[in-house]
This record gives sequence, C-alpha cells and structure tokens, in this order.
Amino acid sequence: MTDTVWPALVADIGGTNARFAIVTGPGAAPAQVRSLPAADYPNLPDAIAAYLDMTRDMTGERPRSACIAVAGPAVGDRILLSNRSWDFSVRAVAERFGFRPMLLINDCEALALSLPHLGTGQLLRLGEGEEMGEAGRPLALIAPGTGLGMSGVIPAGRGWVALSAEGGHADLAPVDDLEIEVLRIVRAERGRVSIESVLCGSGLERLHRAVATALLEPDEPLPASEITRRAIGGTDALCERTLTVYCGLLGGAAGNLALSLGARGGVFVGGGIPPRFAAFLAASPFRARFEAKGRMAAYLRPVPTWLVLAENPALNGAAAHLAQHANMVR
Repeated sequence: MTDTVWPALVADIGGTNARFAIVTGPGAAPAQVRSLPAADYPNLPDAIAAYLDMTRDMTGERPRSACIAVAGPAVGDRILLSNRSWDFSVRAVAERFGFRPMLLINDCEALALSLPHLGTGQLLRLGEGEEMGEAGRPLALIAPGTGLGMSGVIPAGRGWVALSAEGGHADLAPVDDLEIEVLRIVRAERGRVSIESVLCGSGLERLHRAVATALLEPDEPLPASEITRRAIGGTDALCERTLTVYCGLLGGAAGNLALSLGARGGVFVGGGIPPRFAAFLAASPFRARFEAKGRMAAYLRPVPTWLVLAENPALNGAAAHLAQHANMVR
C-alpha cells in the first residue's frame, strides 16, 4: 500500500487559517505550502478544491491520499470544527477527491508528532531547566491560537504515539489575588471559565477587560494584536500587566500538563499566539509559574520548556502520521 499513498495532501485546519501542502514520500518535507483564510471558504472541500486548483500545474500528479489535522475532536465520520463553522463528512470528502486513505487527526496531535524532530534553531528556550529532557519520556504540548489545544507524545518502539486530548476545555486554575478576581469577573460574564476562554486569541481581549475591571482602570476595548503590540513596546501599562498575567496563567497551565502527563522529556509551547511575543514570554513569570507546584517543584525543575518557532510544524506531523499508518498496513 505504501506505493499507492504518495503523493499525499497534508493539511492543518485551524479556526483562522487552512494550511495545505503536498508530501511526495515518507520523510519528505511538505512542498507547495499554501495558507488560505478559512473565512473565505464555506467548508473544507471548497478549501481543498481551491488549493488543488492553485497548485495543479506545479505538483503534477494529484494526491492519492490525505491526512487532515483539524482544530477539534477528530472522531467519527462527521467533523464539526471547534472554532470554525465547517461541518463535513470524512467519507464524502475522500470520495470526492479520491483519497485512499483519508486520515483525520487533531491539529495538536499533528503538532505534537513534530516535536521529536524539531531542531534547536526552531525552538526558543523558556527559563531554566536541563538543556535536554529525559530520554524516552513523554513530551507535552500546549498551543494557544484561535482556540487552545493540548497534546503530547509518548515513545512507542522506534516511534511516537500522539495523545488525543481536549485539555483546553479544562477549568482555569488561578493562583494569586489578581487572577482570582479576574476569574470572578470572567465567570460572571461566561458562567464557566476554561483555560481556552482566557488563553486563546479572543481570550486575551477578555483578559484585558477583566484586568482593567479588577484594577479599576478605564477599559479601552482593544484587539489582541494591539494589546500585544503595546505590551511589547512598553507603551501601555495595562496591556503590559495583562500580557504578564497571561504568561503566568500559561505557565501554570503548562506545569499542570507536565504533571498530568509525566512529561519529563520537555514541555513545548506552540500555536499562533506565543511566537508574537517570544522575548516577552521568555522574560515573563511563565517559567516561575511552571515550577510553582509546591512539593512538586523539584520534580518540574529539571524539565525544559521551549517555545516552538518552526513554520507549519503540524504539516510535518500530519505527514508523519500518514507515513506511520502506511507502514502499519503495508
């Protein structure tokens, strides 16, 4: 079957962008990478068709198979994305484009599968910790973007198995007085406060409003990009405080994930948001909050934390998942 899989279409479908590429064989780098605004297309098949039309004269042979990473549970035939009103049948998409096989994987699973293959030039170290994590131990991933995903990979034989999880919908865990007050304010607005509801893109805007209310500051509605720009530039004390709180909460959530998975191999921060303020994140309370777990601080202290700076790593993870599947059924 391996010979009939390639070339393959791989995709990373988020709430904002739909990224596509062609992979010509196992281990090959994704080529003809394109990022399409998801809002421009009614559903996934329309975006796939547009991509194939764009690249028809450059790729030659049409893809025979596909692995699609989606922002949401990749379970069953009917897929409904968490942060985009796309609703499609896996079977119908496979039949329309002739994909054999067509695999679905959660986008954070795909990103997690890329982690063991990232080089140091594609990562930024966050805080202290050992230079390298313990060999043969799980790696964890937390990825804020349009939503917030969590995953990890566990060594299995000569490869890795990704975990399918929806940890972004777990409850937010505030620690200090300001965070607790922010939780009260957001809870009054939403009824329940998940990690994603505060640490995703729109969550940063919600956090900015809540911090302003808690500190009795005037609330100037700002988009996440402007909050980040002002915080990085040091031109707005409220934006800087908001982003500092954001980084602390992110570090706490990352530490909780490391404890839950036993991720002694390392914890990685991915997604579209954190790379926009990489230096700020590295200098923030992120690492201190990562370790601040009482008697478990010594357990976490050696665990390295990294920010993923690689471009489109989930496409590599989707390709790895497809190659592994092809080897299993060969």
